Formats: sequence, structure tokens, C-alpha cells
Amino acid sequence: MKTIALIAHDHKKDDMIAWCLKHERLLTKHRLVGTGTTARLVTEKTGLEVYPYLSGPLGGDQQIGAAIATGKIDI
Repeated sequence: MKTIALIAHDHKKDDMIAWCLKHERLLTKHRLVGTGTTARLVTEKTGLEVYPYLSGPLGGDQQIGAAIATGKIDI
């Protein structure tokens, strides 16, 4: 099991949701995390459980960056 971070700019959130739906079977085998709004929208639209960090503008990008740097996020 890998931890996968999902981050999408406001204008790309629909693309992220579509990508998650396309790969839903594979993604269910992993732990998903994401910046606040992306995590919420992916969870609402796909049913995938995505652990939310803060929203990007509130520091979520930095939180995910720190988790990558410390080996807590794989992809």
C-alpha cells in the first residue's frame, strides 16, 4: 500500500475527479491524501476516502511537501 497525494488547481479539479473515477479500482488499494478542497471534492464525487490536509492557500501544499520530505507520502 502506498500513500498517494492528490492536489489539483481550481481549474483542474474536474480533471482530477475524472482521473480518480477512471482509476478508482487501483486507488482503493492505497491511502489517499489531498489538499482540503481537492480531498473533499474527490471524496464527494467518487466515494473514495481521501484524508484532507489544509486547503492549499492555508498551508496544505506545504503540509504535503513536508510529508513527502519525511517519507510519509510515496506518490
